[in-house]
Amino acid sequence: MSKWLILLLGLSLQQAYAQRSKYPDVLNLRTNPPKGQNIATNVFSDMGAWHAYALPQQPADNGAFIGPLVMGMQGAWLSDAFSRLELIENNQRIDLAAARANAHYFPGMLMQQLVIDQLEIQQQLIFVSGREALLHTHITNKGGAVRTLDVRYVGQSRRRVTVNKESGVLQSGGFVIVFPGDVKLSADSFHYRASHPGVSIAPGASYAQTQVQAYYPDSVYTPALYDLNKALAENERRWNGYLDRYFSGAPMLTAAQQRLAVKCMVTLITNWRSSAGDILHDGVFPSVNYQGFYGVWSWDSWKQAAGIVTFHPELAKNNIRAMFDYQDAHGMVADCIYADQRENNWRDTKPPLAAWAVWEVFLQTKDTAFVKELLPKLVRYHNWWYANRDHDQNGLCEYGSTDGTRIAAAWESGMDNAVRFDSAVMLQNKEGAWSLNQESVDLNAYLYAEKIYLHQLHTVADEKASYSEQAAKLGAIIRNKFYDKQEGFFYDLQPATGKLVRVDGPEGWIPLWAGLATQDQAKTVLGRMSDPKKFNTKVPFPTLAADHPAFDPMKGYWRGPVWLDQVAFATTGLRKYGYKKQAAKFEKQLLENAAGLLTDAPISENYHPLSGKGLNAKNFSWSAAHLLMILKNK
Repeated sequence: MSKWLILLLGLSLQQAYAQRSKYPDVLNLRTNPPKGQNIATNVFSDMGAWHAYALPQQPADNGAFIGPLVMGMQGAWLSDAFSRLELIENNQRIDLAAARANAHYFPGMLMQQLVIDQLEIQQQLIFVSGREALLHTHITNKGGAVRTLDVRYVGQSRRRVTVNKESGVLQSGGFVIVFPGDVKLSADSFHYRASHPGVSIAPGASYAQTQVQAYYPDSVYTPALYDLNKALAENERRWNGYLDRYFSGAPMLTAAQQRLAVKCMVTLITNWRSSAGDILHDGVFPSVNYQGFYGVWSWDSWKQAAGIVTFHPELAKNNIRAMFDYQDAHGMVADCIYADQRENNWRDTKPPLAAWAVWEVFLQTKDTAFVKELLPKLVRYHNWWYANRDHDQNGLCEYGSTDGTRIAAAWESGMDNAVRFDSAVMLQNKEGAWSLNQESVDLNAYLYAEKIYLHQLHTVADEKASYSEQAAKLGAIIRNKFYDKQEGFFYDLQPATGKLVRVDGPEGWIPLWAGLATQDQAKTVLGRMSDPKKFNTKVPFPTLAADHPAFDPMKGYWRGPVWLDQVAFATTGLRKYGYKKQAAKFEKQLLENAAGLLTDAPISENYHPLSGKGLNAKNFSWSAAHLLMILKNK
């Protein structure tokens, strides 16, 4: 087969894949109305909106979408279903629970179709901005006689409801619904009714109504008008564009892998929050399903950006900008930021992967202006590490904190309760700067890689820099000081004693990801990674070797579960040293054995390495981002 025929075939397949209608229900959004503070259900949001919906599961909710879930500093369900369709004919309510129902979630759209008593009802819900969604109802008379209906929407809120009858605007907290002008509104404390009485529908004719549903977390609502057909066309064009961009770089995926890729995209888009309050650029939450994750984290953002740029470059750029909006005068980037900046965490930062993220964005976009915009900030952040986290000023850094607490220092590693830090103590460097008494191999490998990326970014910006020379020097030190020849693995180092911290964890293969290990070192590291007693588990690469006494995936967080960023770092590192078959084998184990990845189940924060069970938060952003990168390795 000629290369041109292969290219044409690839383009044809790409165009076929890039149609969102081919990917219904990649994530199961069907649910019963949630009770209490439960926000663990799968939901649909889009365009950075701060509210979300789900599909109904039981017939009693036919004619409604579940929600909305509204999000600020935490998530809360405003209602079980705030817009319930009711049809009244001859003073009798048509029982929509008895209708033949068909509901689906397509990327970017919820759809519900009901058929009852020769009436066909279709409802579509799409987002049109970072604040507003459209709910469209279309009722067709399939019978042979005129039907006269009272078309109503009713709802109950957990916040007081007020209406403006003249403007057709209903408000409940920061949530707003704008009804068409011919709809009559009434409200009583926490209930409302929006009614269009006496609607006559001739045989074969239809009735249509479009309402705007919006949530404004930080501003006063100004009603907007939308052309429905234009909005639907733009919604489809945008989502097909996401798919086209991604699949153009991954044309050989299986059908199941294609659906996983789309599930990753919808996960990231649902976790996207547009700028609001003190979040100055659009960012991505780690998970909409966990209250503690209603903010934007730094190393989450770097990883998310590297995955998101494969289908939505502008969001990837803004996710990086959102964190650097709060870079302080010394160059530090906060651990996490919130819509209320008083909650921002300045006790620590996170591992330095920002230059890698900017480089990944540049590779996909060739946006030199973005590189020039971020480069001075990246340099200040890089220099901050050596000014604040190098206790003995020997060119090797430690994780630490600004408040002197060991817990914040462990957080700074990102591996919050990793066993390698169990015996570490704090050392003060200067006012507001503390280090663990432990030079971490992953941190210094990240800094090595950052020097390489900074050199490349300076070249893109047509500026001179000496980072490649610095990287060569640092790489030699890491190879000599952090590698244990007897064990064949990399470990943290205690500089005061010269002893290595011999705990087998994923930090040991980060030198391969950074590309600083020798070929012989990579070979021995692969040997340890391939050991079924240590890292070659059912779902590969747990965060602590399976034969360690403290291995406890169900309670351990970073003491056993498999995190997908560490899997991606592992296989990327193996490929750099020519171990492509081994990397592909490990990725195949992950995709096939991590529960639910190839089904309509949510993507988990991490996975049990022995059972494959999904653990901790659902619909986790950096898991989705790294899966997008892993799938492109095919």
